[in-house]
Amino acid sequence: MKHIAISFLLAGLTAGAVFALPAHADDDAREMEALVKQFGFITLEQASTKALAAKPGVITDADLDDRDFGKGWDYEFEIADADGHEWEVYVDAKTGKVRKVSREWF
Repeated sequence: MKHIAISFLLAGLTAGAVFALPAHADDDAREMEALVKQFGFITLEQASTKALAAKPGVITDADLDDRDFGKGWDYEFEIADADGHEWEVYVDAKTGKVRKVSREWF
């Protein structure tokens, strides 16, 4: 009986986590859009184009992060290339300049 209760608990937690993910993604997109409008940043689409020009592949993740000590904001992209290697590409959110391209080694 205890095993069945644990199974139902784990199933419920797993289902809850799966259904919670899209809402979190929507919240992130709304927050990113608000920051773009508030600070006059380039759009995610414009930054994506610049990131893919610097490192061709498929974008697997995108974030808008503030740099340390008030040095501005970057779009951070994770890109998988044709060989399956993971890359990080940082694009300045104000200017659109590609600031850094680095390979993830893990």
